[in-house]
Amino acid sequence: MEDDRDWKLKLRYGKVKTPYTHYTHYTAIGDGVIEELNQEYECPKGKAFMSIKTWATDTEESADMLRVIGNQIGFKASGKVEIYVTEAEQPPKENPFGYDIKFTPYD
Repeated sequence: MEDDRDWKLKLRYGKVKTPYTHYTHYTAIGDGVIEELNQEYECPKGKAFMSIKTWATDTEESADMLRVIGNQIGFKASGKVEIYVTEAEQPPKENPFGYDIKFTPYD
């Protein structure tokens, strides 16, 4: 499916077998603290927002993904996680996954 240029249309009209729909792609934004990020990410230590795009079965799973993935790469979510239904940039896979992780520091 990843090489298929029409994956969004096929997903929207049920032509692709996947546990996800165009309504289960989210952007999660969480408040927290960066302790020591993996070397593939850059952001100063301290308070920051983390955002991640997710294919998830529901909003709770998307929020959990932000917390778990954030923890794995050095971000400790400490506040509320906001979830928004958003347009996908990558096609779904068989399992939930996140991509396009970004950090925004603040004082």
